[in-house]
Amino acid sequence: MSLDDRSKALISYRLESAREKLSAAEDLLEKCHYKDSVSRSYYAVFTAARALLATKRLDSSKHSGVIALFNQHFVKTGAIPKAASKWLERAKLYREQADYGDFYIVSTQEAEAQIQSAREFIEEIETAIEKLR
Repeated sequence: MSLDDRSKALISYRLESAREKLSAAEDLLEKCHYKDSVSRSYYAVFTAARALLATKRLDSSKHSGVIALFNQHFVKTGAIPKAASKWLERAKLYREQADYGDFYIVSTQEAEAQIQSAREFIEEIETAIEKLR
């Protein structure tokens, strides 16, 4: 399927947004705002997943819908490694606990690990998108 200019622009926009969110997560980590860093790491991953979905003109208004579409169209087909699905699920879990869990504490190491996973996830997405162009 050939991508039109609008789809290409949307994919580029979402990738840039994912990178920006990752940068914000790194800044928050430096300031010891670990819960907020984990949240931004998740949104970096989530936005990158939506960039990949845009290559097939897919999207969902729900986080669970985006994850299901991502797994169905890219992980189960082998286009994206299964590890990426685990990164996405783990990032979502951490984000929910960090944003909504009372008394939930995120360690420096956990925040750093989430940033590293987000970095790797975004790289996987970028590689997959390059193959599709």
